[in-house]
Amino acid sequence: MGVHGRALHFVFKVPDRAKTVKFYRDILGMKVLRHEEFSEGCEASCNGPYANRWSKTMIGYGPEDNHFVVELTYNYGIKSYEKGNDFISMTIKSREALERAKMENWPVLPDNTLEAPGGYKFRILDEPQPTNSDPVQKVTLSCSALLKSITFWNNILGLTIFERTDKTVLLGFKQEEAKLELVQSDEPINRAKAFGRIAFSCPHGEQEGLAKKVEENKVKVIHPLTVLPTPGKADVRVLIIADPDDHEICFVDDEGFRELSKVDPEANKLVERYIKTDKS
Repeated sequence: MGVHGRALHFVFKVPDRAKTVKFYRDILGMKVLRHEEFSEGCEASCNGPYANRWSKTMIGYGPEDNHFVVELTYNYGIKSYEKGNDFISMTIKSREALERAKMENWPVLPDNTLEAPGGYKFRILDEPQPTNSDPVQKVTLSCSALLKSITFWNNILGLTIFERTDKTVLLGFKQEEAKLELVQSDEPINRAKAFGRIAFSCPHGEQEGLAKKVEENKVKVIHPLTVLPTPGKADVRVLIIADPDDHEICFVDDEGFRELSKVDPEANKLVERYIKTDKS
């Protein structure tokens, strides 16, 4: 029996929170959905291998119940991250984003690509931004052995293959959701220090079966199936694993995450307040 997954978000480590939030909000046109501050590193290494104070800002085109969003992870005091070749781009359908970029004198690179602070690239499709579906189309990552990656994502994790060429594969759980695209690289995959993490949810009742399948197939486990408490909010149970190229994948229980990820109407004011008081 396969996993009934749902695409959730991609995690970026960001060195300049103020400029980054401005890009996502004022150029891409996303909204700040929720913001959380933490006094020490995450038990599940959500902020990377850092034990310091950090924050998490969820930002996207709509509620996390039905939109693929971005998690901006900010480690206080960390001014830069070495970028590897693991993340290629995120594709968004939004002519309006291109228009905003031109109005704000934000460089538009070849193929209608916008580069966020930190060097992360966003390929913008020059089409009207949809209002009844998610503008985020796909996340594109490099892989070193396409057939091996297809076996992992399709056979072990159960993602459907929607498109495939000699060098690429487009995968996902549902047709109407953002997809994961893997592109064969001619070089070894280097995740460096800026490596991200893609997140999915699945029903709580399916997580143990997934964990067992991961164990049977000797998949690398970064964080075993564990309940992570969030003070004042719903607890979620998470399993964090890695694919053959060490791309990190987080599976959270869908029921707990829907409670945890409710939109906070004060989120934008909250992140602005912390940006203004940040002396690191």
